[in-house]
Amino acid sequence: MNDERWIWGEGLRTTAHDGTVLDALFPSPAVGRAPNGAQPTLTGRTDDRRGVTVEAIVLEIDLDAAPASTEDAYLRLQALSHLLVRPNELNLDGIFGHLPNVAWTNAGPMLPADVAARRLDLQAAGIQVQGLDKFPRLTDYVLPAGVRIADVSRVRLGAYLSPGTTVMHEGFVNFNAGTLGASMVEGRISQGVVVGDGSDIGGGASIMGTLSGGGSHRISIGARTLLGANAGIGISLGDDCVVEAGLYVTAGSKIIMIDQPLQADGSPVIVKGSDLSGKNGLLLRRNSLTGAIEAVARQGVGVTLNEALHA
Repeated sequence: MNDERWIWGEGLRTTAHDGTVLDALFPSPAVGRAPNGAQPTLTGRTDDRRGVTVEAIVLEIDLDAAPASTEDAYLRLQALSHLLVRPNELNLDGIFGHLPNVAWTNAGPMLPADVAARRLDLQAAGIQVQGLDKFPRLTDYVLPAGVRIADVSRVRLGAYLSPGTTVMHEGFVNFNAGTLGASMVEGRISQGVVVGDGSDIGGGASIMGTLSGGGSHRISIGARTLLGANAGIGISLGDDCVVEAGLYVTAGSKIIMIDQPLQADGSPVIVKGSDLSGKNGLLLRRNSLTGAIEAVARQGVGVTLNEALHA
């Protein structure tokens, strides 16, 4: 048995009065099996304001098995955000079924149905609902080292953010997605997407989670690549690529290969976006006269981030 495919941790499980497990916090999860006879040392409590009980637990999970409980799902998400396992390298099948919809307050999670009945007491205690979702904010569970996040509500637990990453106010990072090095995130990184070291996701840019057109291929972005402001991709990009601002390239987009010789009939070579998925050193742009999408080979490295900003 490969112990490196296991994660264990001591945590605190929050359970509502009706028995619904709302979340589980694991402050220091680790790779491997739980030590024999491991017992929880954290201190639980009861919060009558939210109608919840917090109890200490010890849990170990097999990353290759599907999530089996709410606590299991939360340990997987925190393993990702603690950088113990990379996106797409663990089993998340059926995870939504183990994540209840939760009212996230500044005092912790509670059942949404309880908020209205307890609203006056909650307000008197200064407790406010900050979100209503299956996923909490990353920073309520993990503070990733060497990372800047301008608006913490836009990064979900389960995001994988490497040191040197900056997520600006309009940036968004979903669970099981993130950066493999120092990157600038001003756009949207969808579930399953990974962005390479030194790349820049421009303001308002969007990355599809899987290859557009119904494919199952996970989209990725290589190193030193720029996705321009308000641009979007439904294909992967390799290293040292640039997508022009405002251009959306999908798997079915028709792209003129500028650098290739004309065909026998004098027409240019035209390929689909999927044919270029993952290629290195490309500039993808739109011809301002014809509106056609063009691909041009690029030489040398792509973008260079501000070292002081991402130190």
